[in-house]
Amino acid sequence: MKFAAVDMGSNAVRLLLAQVFEGPSGPVFKKEALVRMPLRLGDDAFLRREISPDKAWQLIKTLSGFRCLMDAYQPLAYRAVATSAMREARNGPILAGQIHDQCGLRLEIISGEEEGSIIFANHFEERLEAGGAYLYLDVGGGSTELTLFGSGCSTASASFDIGTVRLLDGMVPETRWREMKDWISMAVRGCPEIQGIGSGGNINKIFRLSGRKEGQPITPKHIRATHARLSELSFEERIRELGLRPDRADVIVPAARIYLSVLRWAGIRRMYVPQIGLADGLVHQLYEQHRSRESSLADPGAAASPP
Repeated sequence: MKFAAVDMGSNAVRLLLAQVFEGPSGPVFKKEALVRMPLRLGDDAFLRREISPDKAWQLIKTLSGFRCLMDAYQPLAYRAVATSAMREARNGPILAGQIHDQCGLRLEIISGEEEGSIIFANHFEERLEAGGAYLYLDVGGGSTELTLFGSGCSTASASFDIGTVRLLDGMVPETRWREMKDWISMAVRGCPEIQGIGSGGNINKIFRLSGRKEGQPITPKHIRATHARLSELSFEERIRELGLRPDRADVIVPAARIYLSVLRWAGIRRMYVPQIGLADGLVHQLYEQHRSRESSLADPGAAASPP
C-alpha cells in the first residue's frame, strides 16, 4: 500500500512517499523517497505576517512538482498540511486556495495541537519498554510541540511558539520561554522518570553528529557537547567542515538550545531519536484510516450497529 504526505513547515517543504507492508507481526512502514525543498516561509510569516509574492510563487512551483511526483507514484491516499508559518500568515487561507486551484492539492492549515497529535501517531514508544512515561518533543522552525503520556502521568499536550526560525529572527520573547517551562513543570509533577522521544530534522542531525549509534538514546551531555562544537564554528565552517546544508547550518544551534531547555525542565536524562517527523505521522494516520475503511466495508453491519 502506497501513501504520500506533504509537510509544509516554516523552514522547508517536504514530500514523503512511503509504502506499508503488512506482515504477521504488524505493518512495516518503508520510506521510498523524501524530497525536501529549503523554502523558509517563516521569515515572511513571522516578521511580516504574510507570505511574499516571491515565496508564494516558489511554493506553488514546488508543490506543482510534488503533485507530478505523486501522480507518478499513485498512492492510495495523501494528505498535505501546513504548520506554523501558514497559520500566522494573513494570506495563508488565500494561498491555500491558490495551491488547490493551480496544483490540485488539498492543503490543510493545522493547529499546533493537531501537529503534535500527528507526530504522536508514529507511536515509537511501542518499541520501548512498557510501563514507562514518555515525552514526545518536536522542534520546528516556528513552534515546539510536546506530548506527555504513560504510566503514572496524565496525558497532556501543548504547542508553543518557540521555533528555530523565530529565534533567529528574534521573535521569541522571554515570556514564551516561561510559559513553556511552567507548562512542563505542571505536566511532569508526580510523574516517574520520563524518557524523551525527539523528532525533527535538527535533532536527527545532532544525533548523527554526536556519534550515537542507531537505537541508542542521546543524553543532555551529548547534546551539550554537540552544541558547543557547533557554536565554535562559523556558519560557513558548519557547511564546509560538517557538511550541513545552508538552511540547516544556522537553525541547528537554536534547535539544540530548545531541546536542552525542555530536557532540563522535564528532568529527562535520555532521549530516543527515531528519525521520524510530521510526514511519517501523516503516513501512519493514512494507513490506519485505510484499514478502518476496509474493515467497515468487510463488516457493514458492525459499522451500522448502534453504540
